[in-house]
Amino acid sequence: SSIDFVKFCLKKKKGIIMEKILVVEKLCKDEILHDISFSIAKGEMVAVMGPSGSGKSTLLYNLSGMDKPTGGKVWLQKQEMTALSENEKSKIRLNQIGFVFQQMNMMENLNLLDNILLPAVYAKKMCKKEKKGKLELENEAKNLMKKLSIDGLEKRRITEVSGGQLQRACICRSMINHPEIIFADEPTGALNKSASEEVMDALKKLNNEGTTILMVTHDSKMASRCSRILYMLDGRIQDELILPDDSFETVQNREEKVNCWLTKMAW
Repeated sequence: SSIDFVKFCLKKKKGIIMEKILVVEKLCKDEILHDISFSIAKGEMVAVMGPSGSGKSTLLYNLSGMDKPTGGKVWLQKQEMTALSENEKSKIRLNQIGFVFQQMNMMENLNLLDNILLPAVYAKKMCKKEKKGKLELENEAKNLMKKLSIDGLEKRRITEVSGGQLQRACICRSMINHPEIIFADEPTGALNKSASEEVMDALKKLNNEGTTILMVTHDSKMASRCSRILYMLDGRIQDELILPDDSFETVQNREEKVNCWLTKMAW
């Protein structure tokens, strides 16, 4: 049963039961996704890889409720997303999920700080009871910017910063409402090598502090920073690679391991 499936998705690691934040059971979407089942524990950082057209981005949109699957179920924090109304899913996306996209979708008429604050301002308007004042929200946004090394850029327009700085601002925006999980769709896809590394360092820092991340990427180096990689082909998960704690391996060794595995997958 579905309840048994959720109970099954508790992972034991070093004697500790790790609660699953995301559970997916036999997810389907038209002719794009086929019977996809997997789960993610709190605090994991998981990459999804595969050739173009394999359904990676479609998977993210259906997991987050931005798109509606044609079959299967998705649980986020024990809430069955696939059984909720559109309004209920919108509230969850606003308050429990953060999004980072390849196309950064910042408002050109706002500075970086105001762009980061937008989801918090919207969430505040939707709440019947006001919880945080403007100054408190601004301080939270500035603390996030400091954490991701873009403090001092609060008043800059989006055209006055580098691509890496702008994507790190997008990550700050995704974190402003303290989400349970971040969905990142090719977050380094539009960036050069140095900017990509800056963004991955930022995501890894948040993950080390406990934020769960599910990331679609074509970059094996970026994927090697994760704890697990799922490989998709023709709308199905073909295999997964589990990587050891990155404190025990160099980035080069992890990347070589990932590339070897991808070669076996006919990447």
